[in-house]
Parts: sequence; C-alpha cells; structure tokens
Amino acid sequence: MRLYNTLTLSVEEIQPLSAPSVTIYTCGPTVYDYPHIGNWFTFIRYDLLVRTLKTNGLKPKWVMNITDVGHLVSDADEGEDKLEKGARRENKSAWDVAKFYTNYFVDALKRLNFTKPDYLPKATEHIEEQINLIQALESKGYTYTIDDGVYYDTGKFEGYTAFARLDLDEQRGSGRVETNPQKRNPSDFALWKFSPKGQKRDMEWDSPWGKGFPGWHIECSAMAAKYLGETIDIHAGGIDHIPVHHTNEIAQSEAASGKRFANVWMHANHILINDEKIAKSAGNGITLEDVEAKGYSLDALRLHVLESHYRSQSKFSWEALEAAQNRLSGYRAMADLRWQPQAIPSYGSDKYTHAYDEFQQFLADDLSTPLALARLSAFADTFDILPKSDQNSFESFLDKLEASLGIGLLLGQDISDAQKQVLSKRQGARDTKDWTQSDELRDQLQKQGIGVRDTDHGQIWFRI
Repeated sequence: MRLYNTLTLSVEEIQPLSAPSVTIYTCGPTVYDYPHIGNWFTFIRYDLLVRTLKTNGLKPKWVMNITDVGHLVSDADEGEDKLEKGARRENKSAWDVAKFYTNYFVDALKRLNFTKPDYLPKATEHIEEQINLIQALESKGYTYTIDDGVYYDTGKFEGYTAFARLDLDEQRGSGRVETNPQKRNPSDFALWKFSPKGQKRDMEWDSPWGKGFPGWHIECSAMAAKYLGETIDIHAGGIDHIPVHHTNEIAQSEAASGKRFANVWMHANHILINDEKIAKSAGNGITLEDVEAKGYSLDALRLHVLESHYRSQSKFSWEALEAAQNRLSGYRAMADLRWQPQAIPSYGSDKYTHAYDEFQQFLADDLSTPLALARLSAFADTFDILPKSDQNSFESFLDKLEASLGIGLLLGQDISDAQKQVLSKRQGARDTKDWTQSDELRDQLQKQGIGVRDTDHGQIWFRI
C-alpha cells in the first residue's frame, strides 16, 4: 500500500517497523463543542486509512486522542482555553463540557460506522505523562520559564522549520506565531501554562513549575509515546496542523527521544463551503444533526467525503450530498439483487473478484477514492441481474465493499409477502396489458419505498 508522505513530499510504499502491525496516531477532536462537517471529513478519512490498511494485510494499532484541556483559541499560545470558553458559553464546568462532547463524539463514531480505535486517550488523564515529557526536555536544555509558563526553545532544535518548510518571518507577519517579548524566539511554544494569578481554573494541576495546565502540543507527543512507542509508523491530521501543531510535536518528541517521531505523515486538505474554509467562527459549522434534519443519511455523508481525494481541497454542498445520496441508492439497489436471483447462466466468480480487486487497487494507491468509486459505479451501472449460481460470490463481494468503505449496503431484508403479492398482481396486469392497473400497483409500492424495474427476466425491485 502506498501513501503520500508530507515528510518527503512523495507517495511511498508503507513499510511498518514491525509488520504486519502498523502504528497510527491521528489528531482527534477538541471536545468543547459539536464537531462540524469539516472535522468529520478528516475523521472519516482516518477511518478509511485504517480500513484500507486492514484489507491490505496489515494490523493497525490506532490511537486517536481526545483534547479536553490545553487547546487555546489561538495557535500562538494566546487567548482562552477552548474548554474554559465552552464552559462559559454553556454555564457549566469545563469538566462537564468535556464529558458531554466526549460522549457525543464516541457515540457519533458508532453512528458513522467507524472502525473502533484501539485507544481514545484523554489529555486530562495523562497529565503525569505530559509532565514527565516536559521534565525530559528540561533536563536536555530545551525549555525555559517566563511569566506565563514553561516554553520550548525552538532555537535549540536543529531543523525546526524543515517539516513544514517554514518561513518564520512570514509566519511572524501572519500572526501564527506570537510576539511575546519574553520569548527567546517568536516560534517558541508553551509546554505548560500557569494558571492566571488571582483566578481559579476548572482544570488545573500542580506541577514542578507551578499550578497550571499543559499546552496543546505536548499531549499528542506524550500519549503517542505511551501507547505506540517513541517512533510511530503513521501520523495523520488536517493540513492546517502542519505549520504549528505537527511541527511542534516533531520538535518536542525528537528532542526528548533522539529518534524520528513518525515515518509517514498523512494530511487531509481543507473542506470548503461557498469557497470558504469551514469553521464555527465563519458560521458554516454544519453538524451531523443538520445533515440528518435535511433527510440525508450519514452513509450518504460518508460517501460524499470519499467522492473527493483526501489531498484535494474538497467542497461540501447540499447538492453534492443529494448526488451522493442518489449514488448510495444505486449501490443499495444493486445489493438488493441478492434477494431476487435469476435462473440465468453464471457470469463466473472472476467477475466479482476482478471488480473488487480493481476497486481495492485504487484505494491502496494513496487512498484514491474518486477512482475507486468510479470503478464501483461502473460495475453497478452494468450489473442488473444476478444469476442464482453467483449468489454466494456476489454477497462476498458486497461484504468486502462494506468492510472497505464503512458504508452499509446489506441493509434490510427481503420484501414482505404482501409486497411480493403486489408485484405478482402487477406482473399479471402487464401480461394482460392493463397498464392502468400496472401503474397503480407500481405507485402503491413506491409509497412503501419500493421501486420496480421491468426487465426481460421479469420485475426487479429495489428500495428507494
């Protein structure tokens, strides 16, 4: 399997350190509010990565963190902790906010049919590990303390700018690094922030440097090392994490261990609505509930995500989601053929094996989902009758598609006996050329969510 590596700017064969095991760390949610559609685009791409690794004979060990403290509203270690901000908005404690949105997120993973991560560690449950990592950096001379916290000295880490190809002068002008005059370098970042004087935070801990809370970046390094080791095979996140969060993870992890932090970095590109990046601050933070309220299924949302490549700047629209829902209906109509096999010659099991292998080859080549879905759609468009002798091969094909995409195809059961009787009556009407009754019976089935297609082999029904 091949994947584009941000570290080398090339598509590479994945070569795990301890194959067939492959270690994966993905940046999870900051649980201060509902995730928006842009977040879910990225998270669904993580799930596809894990599924594709599995279908290519690897055994993923997947960690996705829960950020429930330390993520400030600015990448530049400025402003309020997002959990404290959420607590003020909802008039609750930061702990209650974190618990509510963590539970929501875990439930949403099930609703979206995610592969279950092996670990979903919370930052607040790994304060000791984060303190220990800061102490290791301190012992090696990478830290210093100023009025508001303990900072990492990026000037001590050779190659700090290499991963993101950073121009620090340009960053300084953009505001993505802050100009605190006490900092040795504008790009230095907080490892531990002190609680403001005269204030008591909901979330604060004692530390060797004083009461406070960890910076955002340190949690990922500490938890990745605990669950996956000092060097991991794949680290994934959003493209916006490259210049700050992931650059800082590399700096602190590699300074502490003396080893490469991650061998492959996978980054999902931005999602746009009306040519704007999706963000709550922009007022376009569509949620899963918004999608369902408009009558779309979460399987259709997943399919919409996969219709664009993870490295492309994708666009969300209700029209595109409608098209994905229709595409999904077509796939499920194909799957409904398993209930109505016909007495015709077999196509041969190679037909299904070949179609799936081609589909999977596209996924194995840098998760090329648009090409994979185009292959699947081409198969579905031409596959309109199922031979009885092919039933087992066809159902195996559908099982493998579900496992690869995480999209439900084998939904529902055979239609009811009453609905079959309506179909039988309709066939009788057609045989006697009673087109009025035929249309009335077709309309009766449509009201029950059943469509009918007339073929040389009789009526074929499908769910609509």
